Amino acid sequence: MWERSFCILGTNTGTSVLKMLVESVSYGGLLDMMYLAKDGTISQRRIKVLQVGEVSFRAYCYHRGTKRTFTIDNILALVPVIEKERDAI
Repeated sequence: MWERSFCILGTNTGTSVLKMLVESVSYGGLLDMMYLAKDGTISQRRIKVLQVGEVSFRAYCYHRGTKRTFTIDNILALVPVIEKERDAI
């Protein structure tokens, strides 16, 4: 499947984030994400990506318990959740 590693957004890594989002739609996997909100607050969220666009994506957010739209540029870090971790949480 896909390797387990944090994808930290920086110079020239936007394509890595986009690739991880698209792959998670294909495999139906969960992701843990550090996200910068419009008001400047940082949150950690567990998400299931439903749809990916050019600048944003739609995901089910387990933190809020609803579908949300996120801006790709506001992702600070992204990591896939592996099965063993999913069962433990």
